[in-house]
Amino acid sequence: LFSRPKGRFPEMSTDAILDPTTIDTAHVVFGPEEIRRRNFQRNDMELLDRIVHFDPEASTIAGVHEVKEDAFWVSGHFPHRPLLPGVLMIETAGQLCSFYYGEASGNEDDIVGFAACENVRFKGIVEPGSELLMVGEMIALRSRLAKFSAQGYVNGERVFEGTIVGMKI
Repeated sequence: LFSRPKGRFPEMSTDAILDPTTIDTAHVVFGPEEIRRRNFQRNDMELLDRIVHFDPEASTIAGVHEVKEDAFWVSGHFPHRPLLPGVLMIETAGQLCSFYYGEASGNEDDIVGFAACENVRFKGIVEPGSELLMVGEMIALRSRLAKFSAQGYVNGERVFEGTIVGMKI
């Protein structure tokens, strides 16, 4: 009843961009002020607490979002069992990729907005009190476009994967 043509929706790679067990999530490469220099989200929408890995030669980046017990969404998503909304995982990945784009371009005025999210999969839950490690790998970087593969982990288990496409605005 719900068959689809082969090859129309390619599956995401099961390979880890970076082995999450090898990343020291306490190691700060870029802190909040440096993130704010590149990303313009503020207050409740600042989802990256720190960048813990940045390797432009390998085209990889990793950052941490500390999922707070008093986050704005906790009381409503869901009241008896709060779960980080998937759209906020996508936003975290977008902020990570935007930071990479700005850092790689060297232009502090570069702002990247979402152009697309592709092949997004949620593979686990993220609860308040968790540390979400978001990992990204640059697939394409042009003057006005950035495309990244992204993966999110909690305690070494993948909870998110997808492709994030941003466009300079």
